[in-house]
Amino acid sequence: MSTVILGGGIIGSSIAYYLSENGSSDEIHIVEASSQLFSAASGYAAGFLAKDWFAPALAPLGALSFNLHQSLAAKHGGAQKWGYMKGTALSLDLSKKNKKGGAPGDDWLSAGTSRAEAAASSSSPIHAEVPGWLTKQKKGVLEKISDDGTVAQVDPLRLSRFLLESSLSRGVKLHNPAKAISVITDQVSGAITGVNIINLDTQTESPLSCTNIIICAGPWTPQVYHDLFPSSRLSIPITALAGYSLVVRSPRYTLQDERVTNAGRSHAVFTTHTDSSGFSPEIFSRQGGEIYISGLNDTHIPLPAQAEDSCKLIKQNEMERLKKAAVRLMGGPAEGNVESTDDNANQNDLEILREGLCFRPVSALGIPFVTRVDDHLLGGLKTEPINRCENGRTMGRVFIASGHGPWGISLSLGTGKVIAQMVEGAEPDVDVSGLAIV
Repeated sequence: MSTVILGGGIIGSSIAYYLSENGSSDEIHIVEASSQLFSAASGYAAGFLAKDWFAPALAPLGALSFNLHQSLAAKHGGAQKWGYMKGTALSLDLSKKNKKGGAPGDDWLSAGTSRAEAAASSSSPIHAEVPGWLTKQKKGVLEKISDDGTVAQVDPLRLSRFLLESSLSRGVKLHNPAKAISVITDQVSGAITGVNIINLDTQTESPLSCTNIIICAGPWTPQVYHDLFPSSRLSIPITALAGYSLVVRSPRYTLQDERVTNAGRSHAVFTTHTDSSGFSPEIFSRQGGEIYISGLNDTHIPLPAQAEDSCKLIKQNEMERLKKAAVRLMGGPAEGNVESTDDNANQNDLEILREGLCFRPVSALGIPFVTRVDDHLLGGLKTEPINRCENGRTMGRVFIASGHGPWGISLSLGTGKVIAQMVEGAEPDVDVSGLAIV
């Protein structure tokens, strides 16, 4: 059995990690179009992890993935290697309405409202102490919205690198920059036996034999699927949503603050937007004295052909909006003032470490696809049958793992584990039937 994984981000790397974990001699190939690895959301996301912030169909995968993050970090020194930290989630309400609750899923994402609405704390929100790096806001209400042990934080770039490097050390083969351009079929049976890939540097084409194809190319997934199965009537309902981010340092969040004052715990702050910023900033303290801020999305930026070109599409006026929000929420209080307001600008004493723009794959249903694709959806092509049928139908060996929206990092390990189990013909650890393509 051999497997080709189309997409080398954190989802593809997680799948390769769990497929190669058993030390079998099966061939595993990762095909990644970008010349710079993890130059999309896998390297530019916040890295926030949640256990129970998900819609019912997604809840089992969310809990599995959170537990896998915890066990992986314990086993391999994740605190040191990729900044794994237990955390606390806070809601900063700057409005006068004090709305509570909200629909789970990703409705908040397109609406520009607060992700805190997806929180599923089993207890009522309680007033929380303001982290030292967060400027006190006039009339702002800060509440804890997570239960103990239900949220955490990682550096997604370092985690992605760990997963990929571990996979490569086990014999997984990486092809980049390269892309799949067509499937190879048996002339007699018509079954898929491999894919043709092209090296984007040399324009050299070569075949890769495989019995499994896994498409996990983030927002590029619909195009990859169409390229391989042009006669298929299936349209993958995933769109790309661009999001801006900043990584900063603050004199109020030093390494000593991180280790002593905060006892090695991260804080995630989700705000409401009723001020001049016009969006809902999200702020995450991370290991190494870093603070990540995002929440400003743009639906009008076209998806680039290559992930590494994303940062070239940054609109500076939009980035300035994010910087202004960062100063208001985290800048040093202006002289004589102890609280921040729209009319009371703070000192800009933040050091900007990185500006970012990345695209997240958002599904029309607000939940990802983690599933096998039936043969009848492959546009007349078929796959080699496996020794198990469901509902009387032979299931194909083409898989989709994409559409995770802003939860790609949080759900990465669970997705990798479940897809690996599907490929191996095993029953997944959790029920993901609600994440199928229908």
